[in-house]
Amino acid sequence: MPILFLAVSLFLGAMARDGVDRWIDATVLPPTLAETSVEVRDRNGGMLRVFMVGNGIWRLRPRLPDVDPEFVRMLVRYEDKRFWSHAGIDPLAMLRAAGQAVGNGRAVSGGSTLTMQVARLLEDGSTGKWAGKLRQIRLALALERHLDKQEILTIYLTHAPYGGNLEGIRAAALAWFGKEPRRLTPAESALLVALPQSPETRRPDRHPEQARVVRDRVLSRLRAQGVLAGSEAASASTVALPTRMQPFPRLAPHLADRVVADRPEARRHDLTLDARVQAAMERLVGAAARQAGRNLSAALVAVDHRTGEIVASVGSPAYDAGDGRQGFVDMTRAIRSPGSTLKPLIYGLAFDRGLVHPETLIHDGPVSFGTYAPRNFDGQFRGDVRIRAALQLSLNIPVVKLAQALGPARVMAALERSGAEVQLPGGAPGLAIALGGVGISLHDLVQGYGALARGGQGMLLRSSLSDAPRTGERLMSDVASWQVGDILSGLAPPPGAPDRVLAYKTGTSYGHRDAWAVGFDGRHVIGVWMGRADGTPVPGAFGGDLAAPVLFEAFGRLKTAFDPLPPPPPATLIVAAADLPEPLKRFRPQDARTAGPGQAPRLVFPPEGAVLPALEGSVPLKLAGGQAPFLVMANGVPVARQVRDAEIQVPSPGPGFSTFVIVDRNGLSDRVTVRLD
Repeated sequence: MPILFLAVSLFLGAMARDGVDRWIDATVLPPTLAETSVEVRDRNGGMLRVFMVGNGIWRLRPRLPDVDPEFVRMLVRYEDKRFWSHAGIDPLAMLRAAGQAVGNGRAVSGGSTLTMQVARLLEDGSTGKWAGKLRQIRLALALERHLDKQEILTIYLTHAPYGGNLEGIRAAALAWFGKEPRRLTPAESALLVALPQSPETRRPDRHPEQARVVRDRVLSRLRAQGVLAGSEAASASTVALPTRMQPFPRLAPHLADRVVADRPEARRHDLTLDARVQAAMERLVGAAARQAGRNLSAALVAVDHRTGEIVASVGSPAYDAGDGRQGFVDMTRAIRSPGSTLKPLIYGLAFDRGLVHPETLIHDGPVSFGTYAPRNFDGQFRGDVRIRAALQLSLNIPVVKLAQALGPARVMAALERSGAEVQLPGGAPGLAIALGGVGISLHDLVQGYGALARGGQGMLLRSSLSDAPRTGERLMSDVASWQVGDILSGLAPPPGAPDRVLAYKTGTSYGHRDAWAVGFDGRHVIGVWMGRADGTPVPGAFGGDLAAPVLFEAFGRLKTAFDPLPPPPPATLIVAAADLPEPLKRFRPQDARTAGPGQAPRLVFPPEGAVLPALEGSVPLKLAGGQAPFLVMANGVPVARQVRDAEIQVPSPGPGFSTFVIVDRNGLSDRVTVRLD
């Protein structure tokens, strides 16, 4: 009989066990993957911007290895000391809680495990009713069968409430202590252990006394369990509590908005920006705009021109400014008139085509091109001036003459090669583009100056570390770009700024709507724009007065010392004005488009883009038109003077791409670019 009873008992127990197993296996699990905040980080992994999840919650995805292990140990010991060994429920803890409730006539402690708390958080369920508790037990047992302990703990650290709209350990550590939870003090850990049990009544900013009591209770129990030393717990209990939530990082908000809109599926975006530099530039732009006047906006872009990486991008003085500055408008991408800041490009193209040299004379006097009669900004004329002085003084008439000789279409083509998106006010480009008669963004203008800083080789800007570097097209030769930089480095700096450390140019658009300053040293290029976001004129605003001081200050905040500008390329023609080849001594305002038949010189061989063998160290050239004698230059270096024959051999510059320029005695020119094998 006893044997039969034992057999029946074992059979019924097995049936019950199998029934419980089937009951657990049939549990429908809620989703364990929750939406977490999109994070935008800098080049070093530092936080730039955090976005709320759809329901207005701060919930950042945690990684268990990135959470302070001492906090995890304190949490488990305080909340669920058998967490690593139980199967989802802790019968001993439940019996203890039940016995305390019976003995005291009320609930003194809970019997919920961390897994049961995860079950409640996933379903947002109640703990006060038997049906809710039974559901948590069933779900906890099911979770343990499908997930490992690290995964369960990670879910808790993602969803645990910490007051207000904070969920998860990372949001809590950032809001209450201003740091990631990699390293927490015992006082900080104890508060974060206690908060989730009653996050609203224990908030240190609203209920500091209650928060102190529960924090010290955690410290006392962990000291009693040997988790904390007595002196450590005593010291932690004296630490002041946080009195407010700290704001989440919001650096580079305009750029962050743009990268998130471009890749909405990504939860993390790693940018090329440097958070330290970005914060410094935002403070600088904000202060400059406030000092400049009411309703004025400003923007700044700083780039490492060796790589094209943007290190700082400030779209406005304040993202959410309600003072009329329209801070929500990203002025780094707004299309505005560049004023005189395009002049260096035109001079560089003129150098590259052999039209002029920095020491060439050009006449600054009354001139008209049909109905277009440009004037200098101050209305004065200076007569014959060197090209170097014409650019440094930002004279209008000389640069329009060069634009007319080049052809406005060639200037526009160069802008497009730089990667810029340029807007014309209407129709085909005209000579007014030389004085800012186009629309361009600060981002694209800085990109163009980056090509000048890189020896004429374009580099497309990038803001995401996931984007591969992209080399742009060549705008001009290294000689021409160095000549431009050398001239711009000779501009007088703002009062108190160092001299000849920066090649820079300022600009003021028509009607004083835009004030610009763009400059570069041996490593970085920075552009500054100031004005009103709505395009309203700002009387008396000049790029030299408003933007240039900000430019120099930006370089000072970017680094401790300027990187030296590069030396001249070996092929650079550095001579006094008197020693220039005759066609380069004076610019004559004629070009191939206006010259009569046969007057403009042409290089009829080799054709543009040809691939030629370098025969015995020389290259054959065939000339047509123009008036002798001719000057022939290879890559900016004179290789033949006083040429009168139509067919000549010139020394080979060596393998690779080379540009040959022919200039006749009237200063008219032609050029071809070929590859020599």
